[in-house]
Amino acid sequence: MTARLMLAAIVLAAGTAGCGGSSKSSFPTVGAARTYALVDLRPSAPAAVGKPTQVSFTIRKPDGKPLTRYRHGAGPHNGVHLIIVRRDLSTIIHRHPPISADGSIHDTVRFTEPGPYRVVVDAYPQTTGPQRNFQLFGNLRVAGAYVARKLPPFATTDVVDGYRITLHGKPDLHAIEASSLAATVTDPQGKPARFTPWYGALAHAIFFRAGTLDYFHTHVCAPGASGCTSALGAAKVTGSSSTPGKLNVGVLVPVAGTWRLFLQCRVNGHILTAPFTLLVKP
Repeated sequence: MTARLMLAAIVLAAGTAGCGGSSKSSFPTVGAARTYALVDLRPSAPAAVGKPTQVSFTIRKPDGKPLTRYRHGAGPHNGVHLIIVRRDLSTIIHRHPPISADGSIHDTVRFTEPGPYRVVVDAYPQTTGPQRNFQLFGNLRVAGAYVARKLPPFATTDVVDGYRITLHGKPDLHAIEASSLAATVTDPQGKPARFTPWYGALAHAIFFRAGTLDYFHTHVCAPGASGCTSALGAAKVTGSSSTPGKLNVGVLVPVAGTWRLFLQCRVNGHILTAPFTLLVKP
């Protein structure tokens, strides 16, 4: 995947520069860039905490028509990833919503906290060429007083619904450099967790940079699985898991700074989301 990259087709309307005795110069006229766009993002009014909220939108192609054809198949790199994160990176929603025949996308979510949210639509269109996906961004608000929470410092372990998720070793992470983190997940009885596929992967690693909300997303898959590698320029990373309770999490982010990793997996029907604060060096 690539960060903050849109698939764009730029059209230039070329003019002809005058010459001779005219006192006025003419310059080429540059038309507006034609890009994929996120349109009709709803709700437009603030959503309510704890109540079902329908989020809907359409992706408009450079020719002005709705995008209706998306990649399908095994692995996580297909369709649309809808990711909604609170601006202070305290909570996240991650869905792969269905796509209607007319290209409109609808899903129902519940917000647990008030405040401003960033919407990331990570789309995999059915196109040819080197670029497999692109991201579009929007904003939603949930009604109520917003008090931003300060990001906690790095901690090796998080406990979610009795499950213990632990990162091992001291992370040494650098921008645009593929790395990996070893993680273990144990159930409330202390036994290694058995992962079941969720949205095409055994685990998802979703990264947001504090402040700017830069985004990247990698996956953990079983050995030999296809469509699991994430790319940023020439750098590539693939997460893997071949043993219950153990995850090799790929890390690849575009810039240095403080990042929040949301590590997600499904165990015994439970969707676990474990957040970790990471420092990425230049």
